[in-house]
Amino acid sequence: MGCVTLKQAVSVTPALNHSSAFRDNAVAGGSGRSRGSGVVDLEKKKKKRTDSGKYVEGEQVAAGWPAWLSAVAGEAIHGWVPLSADSFEKLEKVGQGTYSSVFHARNLETGRIVALKKVRFDNFEPESVRFMAREIMILRRLDHPNIIKMEGLITSRLSCSIYLVFEYMEHDISGLLSSPDIKLSEAQVKCYMEQLLSGLEHCHSRGTMHRDIKGANLLVNNEGVLKMADFGLANFCGTGPVGHRQPLTSRVVTLWYRPPELLLGSTDYEASVDLWSVGCVFAELLLGSPILQGRTEVIFFDLTK
Repeated sequence: MGCVTLKQAVSVTPALNHSSAFRDNAVAGGSGRSRGSGVVDLEKKKKKRTDSGKYVEGEQVAAGWPAWLSAVAGEAIHGWVPLSADSFEKLEKVGQGTYSSVFHARNLETGRIVALKKVRFDNFEPESVRFMAREIMILRRLDHPNIIKMEGLITSRLSCSIYLVFEYMEHDISGLLSSPDIKLSEAQVKCYMEQLLSGLEHCHSRGTMHRDIKGANLLVNNEGVLKMADFGLANFCGTGPVGHRQPLTSRVVTLWYRPPELLLGSTDYEASVDLWSVGCVFAELLLGSPILQGRTEVIFFDLTK
């Protein structure tokens, strides 16, 4: 049974189960040395880490990465080599967001169609670069058939911009639902929801909240495979007891899909905020349009009661 909404019916690639979570790497203490010896050793370790960091940064710049990116977000690009902009031909602009633009492009070496996401940030502001790098780090940690795959990064030593290269998907859920010729069957709704929940389970098991699940961010190819996309607002789940975690912004999740706790300004929340959005998408798939279309936060909050 497939999720295909096009004229010809083809089978859907089944979602695999990737439920194992990352393990924390802990370093055991208690060596029995004197306090003075421990301080000296600590200083040596700090110096070694600093020297190692500078060496890695130098290697990354030599590989073609811009120095401003390597200095602030070296972990996000570790082990990768930047792709050349000359290897791609932009075909058309297909999307525009608050922090990015998306282009339909062709790989000139292989002829393969890809999606290029140009991320907006200020490379002179370290926090802006770290915000952009967080999306890259999260995408590199996730590996699941129902999550969009980032294939590389386009930039250069002298570049002040960066493009994320993704596999190309022909449709998104919002676009499909807006077509008057498409009416999803109950079986198709079940199939899309199964894929969405499978991808989301993988995110949460890796300690990641998406924080912007909506139809426009759920991409679908011609084979009916659904993939979660746009991790620009994603973040790592907080650790520790409630009330003692690093505060998070409540200004996430598109309004029509935003859970009540975020409407009330909560800054201490967990991955469960994604589940409210999933419920909104589920209803949208069944009814063909968003169910909570409030124009302001006050009106929207009244709709959720």
